[in-house]
Amino acid sequence: MAQPTFFTKPPASTLADIATLTKAQLVDPARGGHIITGLASLDEAGPMHLAFFDNLKYADELKATKAGACLVSPRFEAQVPAHVAVLRAAQPFRAFVGIAREWHGEALRPQSWVGNDGIAPSAIIDPSARLEDGVIVDPLAVIGPDVEIGSGTVVGVGAVIGPGVKIGRDCNVGARTVIQCALIGNNVLIHPGCSIGQDGYGFIFFGPEGHLKVPQTGRVLIQNDVEVGAGTTIDRGSLRDTVIGEGTKIDNQVQIGHNVTIGRHCLLAAQIGLAGSLSIGDNVALGAKVGINNHLKIGDGAQVTAMSGVKDDIPPGGRWGGFFAKPTKQWFKEIIAVERLVRDSKADPKNEGRE
Repeated sequence: MAQPTFFTKPPASTLADIATLTKAQLVDPARGGHIITGLASLDEAGPMHLAFFDNLKYADELKATKAGACLVSPRFEAQVPAHVAVLRAAQPFRAFVGIAREWHGEALRPQSWVGNDGIAPSAIIDPSARLEDGVIVDPLAVIGPDVEIGSGTVVGVGAVIGPGVKIGRDCNVGARTVIQCALIGNNVLIHPGCSIGQDGYGFIFFGPEGHLKVPQTGRVLIQNDVEVGAGTTIDRGSLRDTVIGEGTKIDNQVQIGHNVTIGRHCLLAAQIGLAGSLSIGDNVALGAKVGINNHLKIGDGAQVTAMSGVKDDIPPGGRWGGFFAKPTKQWFKEIIAVERLVRDSKADPKNEGRE
């Protein structure tokens, strides 16, 4: 049985056409008529596939590849096997992504989960909700009172949009996502299973009446061109709003606490935990499983390595890591010093047998 595929098969293209599309140079113009029918990794590519190479870690895969053509930078060009046509590009991966976007544009943004092109009969939409022309609502979705949704937006199967929520144009609300107390801009992609706008973790702890819950009366503001990964939760603010800045990309299973402000064009990898009332500047990159304490400030352009715990403010442009996080140069020096102490103690026979 043929292997199933979930995306449209790209059109067959010659290497000459691909060179034009990617703005790469076909090193051997005589191969310009060779036909390419798809994209693949080096280790899985066949004679009809285009691959790319830009990392020496995969040099062995390059030597063994059966790809018909490969996008490669000038410095690695000589390592490409003779049977593989070379497309010379200054940034091979960027060129590869460019053609992937051209051939597989439908993979960039989910469409209706059931091929729906309008309002599904089983969707529940409050009469006071206002949907512009061109909105798609999949089966079993629920849209509450006074909701506003812009044209081109897709609301997935079983999604729930709470009262008064505003969603802009050309957005995507993934299946089983729940949104309340939120204002969302244009071209926002929210993957399945997200919870946006639920109340934050606010209590007065250990009082005579037990843990006293604090009302969370703020909102979530998500600006244009934001992407929110599957299973992510974004709490609404307690007094001031929780804000996600324009162009920020959030990975799967991230927790963003109440009153958090995230700047523009930030990158948040999977399983990050952001405690309440912290502020993150523009163009900040946080690695997977980073945890940041509440009421901190992370400056513009800062970067934090994966699995770090942050308890202090980070200045603009800072490169921090570790547990607890500190400037990476200091962190690396401390790691080296500790490793040296361990080696020295093992090499010292005087320490043998001591408790």
